Amino acid sequence: MEKPRLIASDIDGTLLSVDESVTPRTQATIDRVLATGTPFVLVTGRPPRWIPPVAEPTGLNGYAVCANGAVVYDIANSSVLSVHGLEPMLLHDVAHTLDGVLPGMRLASEWADLGPYDGGVTFATEPGFRNPWGDAEQNMRPRAELLGRLSTKLLIRHENMTSAEIAMIAGELLGDAVDITYSTNRGLIEISAPGVTKAHGLAEVAERVGVAQESVVAFGDMPNDIEMLRWAGHGVAMANADAAVIAAADEVTASHTEDGVAQVLERWF
Repeated sequence: MEKPRLIASDIDGTLLSVDESVTPRTQATIDRVLATGTPFVLVTGRPPRWIPPVAEPTGLNGYAVCANGAVVYDIANSSVLSVHGLEPMLLHDVAHTLDGVLPGMRLASEWADLGPYDGGVTFATEPGFRNPWGDAEQNMRPRAELLGRLSTKLLIRHENMTSAEIAMIAGELLGDAVDITYSTNRGLIEISAPGVTKAHGLAEVAERVGVAQESVVAFGDMPNDIEMLRWAGHGVAMANADAAVIAAADEVTASHTEDGVAQVLERWF
């Protein structure tokens, strides 16, 4: 493709190395991209509160697409610009439908409000929910309360199944009523409103900055990146990517531990 006018990158397993930092080579490439005025957009399953630890050290202060496309976040102004969530009635229907086929599942929910973002409590779990990454972030609430407000992402956790197994069962039962994906295969799926994917959020950002779809290059490694890679003018999978992501990409670069993002962007920057 010609020199891209917008760069979009997943964070974990893509932009960050194993120690959750950006390597000097990748940072130098980001600096060159930003020096040309080309937007560098973070597109992630992370919520807004998990963006500053990546954005601040890398100098990224534009847009971030969060919660797998449900939230567009203005980094510089710490403001939520758009929210596309799951309504409480749909949340209750999803939970009721899956309860009978996934005994032992536990739920968590993310939410966001339009306007200034202060990093306050925007995440809740029902008792027994344990994050597969092992972090201690919890705000335990009864299920009824957890499902009682607009959710940017409903998380379904089952410690005795893989994410692929849960996603297959949920997909068969829920169909196109919701969007289902995952960013780890350790027993956690992420459910969004129908049609809400990383591609959806990235398209919104591209429209905001006036960049055509064909001028976007995007990078990713997990199933929640597939729609974004297919949507972008040039979709790049990391060498460490899930097989389905590699199949969806236009190109496969080196792994996130080998500066795969930088290796591609150095062609133009």
